[in-house]
Amino acid sequence: MKQATLLKVASQNIVKNKMRTLLTMLGIVIGVGAVIVMVAVGNGAQTMIQKQISSLGTNLIIVMPGSGQIGGASQGAGTFNKLTVDDADKLKRDATLLSGVSPVVSTRAQVIGGKGNWRTSINGVSTDYLTIRDWSVSSGALFSDADVKSGRKVALLGATVAKNLFPDEDPVGAQIQIGHVPFQVIGVLTAKGQNAGGQDQDDVIIMPSTTAQNRLSGNIRLGQILASATDANDINAAQEEIKGLMRESHKLSVDGAEDDFTVRNQTEIAAAATSTTKVMSGLLAAIASISLLVGGIGIMNIMLVSVTERTREIGIRMAIGARGSDVLTQFLVESVAMSVLGGVIGLLVGYAGAALLGHFTGWTTATPVSAVAIAVGFSAAVGVFFGYYPARKAAALNPIQALRYE
Repeated sequence: MKQATLLKVASQNIVKNKMRTLLTMLGIVIGVGAVIVMVAVGNGAQTMIQKQISSLGTNLIIVMPGSGQIGGASQGAGTFNKLTVDDADKLKRDATLLSGVSPVVSTRAQVIGGKGNWRTSINGVSTDYLTIRDWSVSSGALFSDADVKSGRKVALLGATVAKNLFPDEDPVGAQIQIGHVPFQVIGVLTAKGQNAGGQDQDDVIIMPSTTAQNRLSGNIRLGQILASATDANDINAAQEEIKGLMRESHKLSVDGAEDDFTVRNQTEIAAAATSTTKVMSGLLAAIASISLLVGGIGIMNIMLVSVTERTREIGIRMAIGARGSDVLTQFLVESVAMSVLGGVIGLLVGYAGAALLGHFTGWTTATPVSAVAIAVGFSAAVGVFFGYYPARKAAALNPIQALRYE
């Protein structure tokens, strides 16, 4: 039997029983639509996390305090802080794979100015910090190396701080008080939004590290040191170079003692942030795929009913020369046609569902092309898998018995 004839006969049988066809395809439509929505949500979440990780900085490497022990019991990461400005200076001076290094003096303080007050994080940094974080100002200007050396009392406000202290005006040039120390606002940072941990990156004030250390924190230890690798391909090598220089700075290379610091890079941060999302996305997609299985069983049941109803028709076809393979192919074509059509409709439903979900919840949704191809291909495979048994049963009918069937 010619392919054109097969498709024509299959189309006629599908169109002849419209309601049955729609009910048969419903399981496939729901299954494919659910898979597309779940994949779109999961992929959108991963895209958002990657965007948030990228907002942390360019080729970012973070040096953090190490862990200490008391009585043989580890006190956890960050409990043994030996990071100093000298460490940052050594990395800046001796490293060959770093494009920038900045100490970070961290504290929190109450800020008074404008039309209110606001408690926020204070980061004392060098000029490299803003380059590493790929951060610019929306108004005003950045502080200079001369400001860092002189310990000038200037500050850059994060967008959240500026909005709360100066809701209706540009704060550049205004005076604020951090703790008991007056500062001049020289710029407002561009908004970055939340990071992968859900923290508001704009709820911060940036100032020269010397100013923060001498005027606010009074602590010679640093909260962390930020560095940026010259090239993305050199991040791991730069990380190892930092470890070597830090061990040399802390005189650990002599006696072979364990590191009293921790070095993390952007790739490790991204992997940790996306691992849970990937697991949840896979779980949701697997649950949604059960609908495809249910839809396939529905197709098999309807096709078995169709074989029973069309037994005499099958007998007539065989009597006038149709082979068993022709009957097998005909029923398979009908099954696959319904599955693919249901898959395409489900694809459209999934796209619409993902768009509506993103609109009403504010979530980021993104449907990869691979998911579209897999969904349609899987629906066709469901048609073949669950349509084969009914088709095989039809092809195996005895022509004489089929003609006698009432």
